[in-house]
Amino acid sequence: MPANKKYLSSNWQRFSKITAGFIGGYLVTISLHLALAFLFNHTSVMITSTFTGFILWSVLMILAFLSKNGWKIWGVYILLTLLFSVAIYLGKTYNPII
Repeated sequence: MPANKKYLSSNWQRFSKITAGFIGGYLVTISLHLALAFLFNHTSVMITSTFTGFILWSVLMILAFLSKNGWKIWGVYILLTLLFSVAIYLGKTYNPII
């Protein structure tokens, strides 16, 4: 029995969900951990990020596939990456690592 057409997404939606899950989730994960490293003790954050990075990336990947619109997920992931990038910039400015 073939699947009902109303439950299938278009090829562009499928492509945007896959790329948002892999690339967008990775960008959010890395930018979050770098922002935390510049705001707190960078040694302990980088050691912890080996475990939490994989967990966060997999959760963000699952969330991308659960959404109805892949382009909205891309927008959310880009906004989060920009927010964490601003935190990285402020962390470098006010708490430089020597």
